[in-house]
Amino acid sequence: MTSIFVAGHRGMVGSAIVRQLQAQGGCNVITRTHAELDLTDQAAVQRFFATEQIDQVYLAAAKVGGIHANNTYPAEFIYENLMMECNLIHSAHLAGVQKLLLLGSSCIYPRNAQQPMREDALLTGVLESTNEPYAIAKIAGIKLCESYNRQYGRDYRSVMPTNLYGQNDNFHPENSHVIPALMRRFHEAVQAGQAEVTIWGSGKPMREFLHVDDMAAASVFVMNLDDATYQANTRPMLSHINVGTGVDCTIRELAETLARVTGFTGKLVFDASKPDGTPRKLMDVSRLQALGWQASIGLEEGLRDTYQWFVENQQTFRGSLVV
Repeated sequence: MTSIFVAGHRGMVGSAIVRQLQAQGGCNVITRTHAELDLTDQAAVQRFFATEQIDQVYLAAAKVGGIHANNTYPAEFIYENLMMECNLIHSAHLAGVQKLLLLGSSCIYPRNAQQPMREDALLTGVLESTNEPYAIAKIAGIKLCESYNRQYGRDYRSVMPTNLYGQNDNFHPENSHVIPALMRRFHEAVQAGQAEVTIWGSGKPMREFLHVDDMAAASVFVMNLDDATYQANTRPMLSHINVGTGVDCTIRELAETLARVTGFTGKLVFDASKPDGTPRKLMDVSRLQALGWQASIGLEEGLRDTYQWFVENQQTFRGSLVV
């Protein structure tokens, strides 16, 4: 039976990968909490790999957040993500682990990259300043995987998801991404009977959103691709694969959809004094589609599923609500 370590299993993506693997069966899923294993501690990570018999690693652990969090904690975002990637990838190699999948982010691409963003846009321009430290760390992770492949013949792959949402997201009122932040804001507005909801920015930026269960399915799909197929569709130093829907919408359209989902009927107010971030972020997913995978969960369907989970679990996650 294949033993698979999912780093970051309590996070949104990691927990979805665990659910996906357990549903498929035929594997032994290994997890560790932060209290059990600090992934920024090199010696501890090396001891873990030396004592566990691990065949595959899903590197879903990361320090993540929205514009506010990236602007407020840039040092932590670059340091912690670099340390986790370096420790996990190098320790996996030392322990003889042949297969590893790194989960990155669409923010690796230049701020003004041609849309939709193809994999070969990497390192062709200036990054979005609000999340540059995080992006640099994720780019380094890609290059770590490619370097161990080149020098040691490892099979370390990378997938770059678009904006994700779903079960086990972070719904903190300030440090979360746009969907959980707005979902919580709309929910609280409905509970309080508020007449309007204020949304950061102009509402004009365009974003693509992928349900985390689709991301988990894509991750397992890419990990299990046979070597010949994977190598035929990638290049040694351009090996990462975009994961998304290939469809985007404006933040205004997203807010209007969330209003429907949460039952908010008041006024939407857009605060243009707040930063918009990157004007548009749409992934070119033709490489992944050519490999035989595409997303299956539509945005409104996914938002309704997420909101149902949110309402049922609002007292169990970080920044739990008081309503």
